[in-house]
Amino acid sequence: MLRLFTAVTLCLLTLWGLINPLDAAESKPLNVLFIAADDLRCDLGCYGDPLVKSPHLDALAAEGLRFNRAYCQQAVCNPSRASLLTGRRPDTLQLYNLVKHFRDELPNVVTLPEHFKNNGYFTQNIGKVFHNWRTETQGDPQSWSVPAVMHYNRHGEDTAKVEGEVPADQAPHPRTFARDVPDAAYFDGRIADLAVEAIEERQQAEKPFFLAVGFWKPHLPFNAPLDYWQQYQRSQFSLPLNPEPPENVPPLALHDSRELFRSSNGQPPTDQETLELRHGYFAAITYMDRQVGKVLAALEEAGLRDNTIIVFWSDHGFHLGEHSLWCKTSNFELDARVPLIIAPPNYQHAGQSTDSLTELLDIYPTLVDLCDLPKVSGLEGTSLVPVLKNPELSSKDYALTQHPRPAYYKGQPDSMGYSLRTDHYRYTEWRDWESGKVVAQELYNHQTDPGENHNVAAKHPGLVKTLSQKLSAEFGLKSAP
Repeated sequence: MLRLFTAVTLCLLTLWGLINPLDAAESKPLNVLFIAADDLRCDLGCYGDPLVKSPHLDALAAEGLRFNRAYCQQAVCNPSRASLLTGRRPDTLQLYNLVKHFRDELPNVVTLPEHFKNNGYFTQNIGKVFHNWRTETQGDPQSWSVPAVMHYNRHGEDTAKVEGEVPADQAPHPRTFARDVPDAAYFDGRIADLAVEAIEERQQAEKPFFLAVGFWKPHLPFNAPLDYWQQYQRSQFSLPLNPEPPENVPPLALHDSRELFRSSNGQPPTDQETLELRHGYFAAITYMDRQVGKVLAALEEAGLRDNTIIVFWSDHGFHLGEHSLWCKTSNFELDARVPLIIAPPNYQHAGQSTDSLTELLDIYPTLVDLCDLPKVSGLEGTSLVPVLKNPELSSKDYALTQHPRPAYYKGQPDSMGYSLRTDHYRYTEWRDWESGKVVAQELYNHQTDPGENHNVAAKHPGLVKTLSQKLSAEFGLKSAP
C-alpha cells in the first residue's frame, strides 16, 4: 500500500509541475530517438525563419527545448559526426577530412550508440548517421545491434527511383532537380519508411532502444519532389543581404565553394541561379521535415512517445551565397551554428528555448545522464541536463569550432583556423600547421554585427589578446606571443 501511495504521489506531483520529469524515477529505461539532418542551418520556423515551412520540427520544438546557440566542432560531415558520436574534439581524433575514420586514431573508443548497446539497449542505424562515404568500415558496425541500412552512398547517387519513366526535371541548375515523384523516390523518403517499420518492431520488444535516423537532406543536390518546390513561390526568395566577403577578412577564412562551383566550371551562380538554389534548399528542408513528421507520428501511434527522448540535430550549417561562400567548410556563424532540439517525454519546460552556448559533443554526456547510464571517461563535452532543468542556466562560456586550410587538403593542412564563440564575439585565429605561428586573426562583434560582416580585430588589440589566451587554453594550444 505504501508503494502504491508513493507512486501515485509522484505521478501527481509530476503532473502538477512540482517535480521535474528529469528527476522523477522511471518505471523502465528511456528509449532514444536520435534524428540527424545534413547541411541544415537554422532555417526553421521554430528558429524564427518567416518563410520556411517546417511544421513537424516546429511541433517537436514545442515539446522540448530549443537550443538557440548550438555549434558544431567542424563544419564538414565526417569530422562533425565523428566528434559528436565519440564525444571527442577533432584535435583529439586528429580527424579533419572526409577520408579518415575515427578508429584509425582511437581504435577502442566507445561511441554514443555503442555505449547504449553495451548497457542493454537495442541500437539501430537507418540512414546517414556516421559519415556516408570513403571510410573503410562504412560507418561503425560495432555501434549497432543490427547492420546499418541506407547509410553508405554518395549524395550524387540520390537520383529519382520510380516505376516506369522518370518525370522530367523542372529545375535547370545542374545541382537542382524538381521532378513530380513520390517521397520514396529519394533516399529520405525510404529512410522514413524504414524508420516507421523499425518503430513498429520496437513496440513489442523488451529491450529499450536507441534508434538513429539520419536524413540526407537538405544536402546538395537540392532534389526534393516537385510538391515541395510548389509550396514556395520563386518571388518569395531574395538574394543574400551580404554577398561580399567580410570587411578586412583574411583570405584564409574564405574557400573556393568547390562543392557547388565544380558543377559550373568554377563560376559562381548568376542571380537567377542563386534564387533557384535558395528555393531548392528550402524545398529540401520541407521535404526532410515531412519525413521527420512521419517518424514522429509512428512513435506516437506506437505508444512509445511517453518513454522516449527525442534529439534532433544537424551536423553543421550552410552558406547560400553569403560572404561570397556556398556550402560549408568555414568557421563563420552560418556554418558553425546548428539547430538542436532535445525533447524528453512529458517535458516540464516544453516549448521554451535556451541561449546557453552549446556544442554538439555535449549530446553524448547529456544522453548518458538522461538515461542514467554509467559515466564514460574521456568525453570532452558537458552534460546539458542542468540546462534542460533550468533553461536560464549556461552550460559553458565558449563554443569551439575549427577548420583546416585548404578545406579539402591532401596529406596534411597548411594551416588550422580555431574559432571561439563567446556571448558577444566570435574570435578566430589561423595558425600555421607546422610551426603553430598565428598568421591571421578575426574578431566579429555579434552585438553590433550579427552577420559577421566586419572583422574588427585590428581595432581591439587588447580584446584580441584576451580572447587569444582563452582560445589557446580551451584548445590546448601554445599561447600566441
